[in-house]
Amino acid sequence: MDFQETAARIERLLQSRALDGYEIMLGASRNLSVEVKEQKVDTFKCSQPVGVSVRVLKSRGMGFSFSTSLDETDLSRMIDNAVVGAETQTPDEFHGFPGPEAYPEIEGMCDEGLVEVPEEDKVARAMELERLVLAADPRIKRVRKSAYGESSFEVFIRNSLGVAGSYRCTSVSSSVSVVAEEGGDSQMGWDFGFSNYFSGVDVETVAKGAAKKAAGLLGARRIPTMRSPAVFDNYVAAEILEVLAPAFLAENVQKGKSLLAGRIGDKPFAPSLRIRDDGTLPGGMATTPFDGEGVAHRNNILVEDGAILAYLYDSYFARKAGTTSTGNSARGGAKSPPNMGTTNFFIENGPVPVAELLKGIERGVLITEVMGMHTANSISGDFSVGAAGFFIEKGEVVSPVKGIAIAGNILDIFRDVEGVGNDLRFFSGIGSPSLRIAALDVSGE
Repeated sequence: MDFQETAARIERLLQSRALDGYEIMLGASRNLSVEVKEQKVDTFKCSQPVGVSVRVLKSRGMGFSFSTSLDETDLSRMIDNAVVGAETQTPDEFHGFPGPEAYPEIEGMCDEGLVEVPEEDKVARAMELERLVLAADPRIKRVRKSAYGESSFEVFIRNSLGVAGSYRCTSVSSSVSVVAEEGGDSQMGWDFGFSNYFSGVDVETVAKGAAKKAAGLLGARRIPTMRSPAVFDNYVAAEILEVLAPAFLAENVQKGKSLLAGRIGDKPFAPSLRIRDDGTLPGGMATTPFDGEGVAHRNNILVEDGAILAYLYDSYFARKAGTTSTGNSARGGAKSPPNMGTTNFFIENGPVPVAELLKGIERGVLITEVMGMHTANSISGDFSVGAAGFFIEKGEVVSPVKGIAIAGNILDIFRDVEGVGNDLRFFSGIGSPSLRIAALDVSGE
């Protein structure tokens, strides 16, 4: 698609309407998904969606509409629908569009050679991952799914105030889920790899990770109920952080749905934690030059030395608060209007090797899996979820554990962090290193 030519056509149609402002967003992508089972292709999906959307401002009302057709009649109908939406909406003085600004130059976002890689090689990668994970440990008996996925996409945005931006990006992933069996016991394991480049995903590492997770929990036993020190591995720490992330969004703060509302300057976090949201992070899954409404992405430090320094804003909620956008308008594509969201949201890497996080723990737990963390109360921070992992005794992992539950409050967890690992890893747009917690309520036998 010629984005410039299409945008110019839409702009001509918009200029014939009596509007106070407008925004044009265009997107095109090519997506491929492959799943194999027993060295045969189980699913093969390929799509190439194209879409365009407009937002229009009229009499302080904001209207939105989209089209998957670039026919002149359909584009005109799209604009008509957006105008009707603006005219029928309750006027809001904070509606508007951002002005132009310089965008950061981000290298490494696009694998130009990805389109040249034969599809046979992509299928072969999923098959290789299946072979490798079965060979990694004799106790791995079944592979539930071995997958390869990729996406190549282009985004273009323009508005009536002079915003004009575009970028191209590629993403490649491999994932596998397996079942380990021994002595009548059965455990599952999963792992994945992500990169902007085809060559950037190491399927051998993915296979070893999934096999280790599944086989490591074989023979898990119950443990007594206790309150003890705990270590969350980076996956569990990221899951807990994901529940906290929306509390930094200005929309939730202003609507009274954030447990951090009114707490700028307070110190509810451990001094060792530094939390940030960085849309410019090299290699990040959510890294792009600008956000869903054309505001430049940036590195926002949110927590430092235990103190809450800032919230995250898009243009609308920034106007309501009398401040500026932090580049946190998210967009799922041309079919949806922008809304608030995080980018690469993470706890910075710490100095402690993971093995050393266990030192000095007489009796405790290493938590490697939680079930139902999404059910945590995001406003109060309270949670109670099932968990699995390992029992720690005298600073060493001694046995896998199952059938336990952990409970507490998310802010208490982050207040009681007494060690930050050096193994930062991202799971989608959320990342964390392993964390050692001073005390955790563990329900067992």
